[in-house]
Amino acid sequence: MKNTVEASRYRAEFVKGLWKENPVFVAVLGMCPALAVTNTAINGIAMGGATLFVLTFSSLLVSSFRKLIPKEVRITTFVIIIATFVTIVDFLLQAFMPAIHKELGAFVALIVVNCLILGRQEAFAFKNPVRLAVVDALGMSLGFSFALFCLGAIREILGNGSLFGITLFGPDFEPWIVMILPPGGFLSLGFLLLFFNWLKQRQEKKGVENGY
Repeated sequence: MKNTVEASRYRAEFVKGLWKENPVFVAVLGMCPALAVTNTAINGIAMGGATLFVLTFSSLLVSSFRKLIPKEVRITTFVIIIATFVTIVDFLLQAFMPAIHKELGAFVALIVVNCLILGRQEAFAFKNPVRLAVVDALGMSLGFSFALFCLGAIREILGNGSLFGITLFGPDFEPWIVMILPPGGFLSLGFLLLFFNWLKQRQEKKGVENGY
């Protein structure tokens, strides 16, 4: 029974970041990278992967040492830990994926001040055991990556007529150049937020009708 309850909690903590508390579509966090680097799907996935690395390992470390970190300096400690892993991922991208690193530019370094990452350390990792903190981090970062991929895919398809650099339409297709520009990011995000809010309201309505 205990194992079943624990497994259910781990599942709930993981899934909430993917859907119920998605960082972008529900909590509206991390808007700077979500709008700035998602002009292509690959850029969205790369930023999502970098965020996953930083958030997961930061949560692992914060949760492991939560009883040793004085509450008075916890925020400073979180920032130092996050900055360490951001530096690591920055060097890894620069060494193995220089083209993507150039595309992402300064936004890799700005992961340090991503409110999603710092918020999860304060709200969850600092208060929960290691395994639960890691599961929460994985769910949240995968939800963030999914949101960035959706934005990047929509903008690339409409703005370039391609996906992952592969042409999808014939020569007669007229790209919507606005979609790969900043206004296209706001338009795409607005329509996706509208869509996910509609789905959420529909689910809630069905739950009420079914007596949940």
